[in-house]
Amino acid sequence: MYSSNLLGFILAMVSSAFIGSSFIIKKKGLRKAGVSGPRASSGGYGYLLEPLWWIGMITMIVGEISNFVAYIYAPAVLVTPLGALSIIVSAVLAHFLLKEKLQKMGVLGCLLCIVGSTVIVLHAPEERSINSVEEIWELAIQPAFLLYTASVVAIALVLILYFSPRYGQTNILVYIGICSVIGSLTVMSIKAIGIAIKLTIEGINQAKYFQTWIFAMVVITCIITQLNYLNMVSILICSSSTM
Repeated sequence: MYSSNLLGFILAMVSSAFIGSSFIIKKKGLRKAGVSGPRASSGGYGYLLEPLWWIGMITMIVGEISNFVAYIYAPAVLVTPLGALSIIVSAVLAHFLLKEKLQKMGVLGCLLCIVGSTVIVLHAPEERSINSVEEIWELAIQPAFLLYTASVVAIALVLILYFSPRYGQTNILVYIGICSVIGSLTVMSIKAIGIAIKLTIEGINQAKYFQTWIFAMVVITCIITQLNYLNMVSILICSSSTM
């Protein structure tokens, strides 16, 4: 258990480093693309032809894969808080590579991220032993969790269909809210798939259960949605810093 948690911890740290770096790389790509054509915030898609932007996107995908594997080996309560460290990575790299000065409140926010993540990780409970995806499914269809899932889906749809078209281009919190709300379902589904993969490797085939494929579809849907709106966040941040 200790060695598995340690491996999950290392993978989560690597994931934060890659994801944090990806924002800076993509931002440099967006800036470079904006020099030679319309900015992304103005409807331009020149950044899709910029290699630096694609390097940033690949870096983010590698980070997400590392994060996915971390859930296989460690409890979600240990892996998830470490994702906040990507903020620290982005802040430090932005200071040195983009010459963006971190204000006092920004430094305080970074310190709070470190303290919060450390406290949660140090007090992370031991993971419950699960022998099949069916056990996770039984937990997922409990009335309380179904109510929570319905609430998350409803809030996400309102943000995507109503607030995003009207306020997304002027208020970054809309896109961040979409990613954060959907992220809660992403974490639970990824953990389910991670356990399914681990059990299958150990010789207990989980692909025969339809629940595994439902969790897989939820993961794919959530990740694609989050990547889309995280990209919009990057575009808005870049645009606001070059105005």
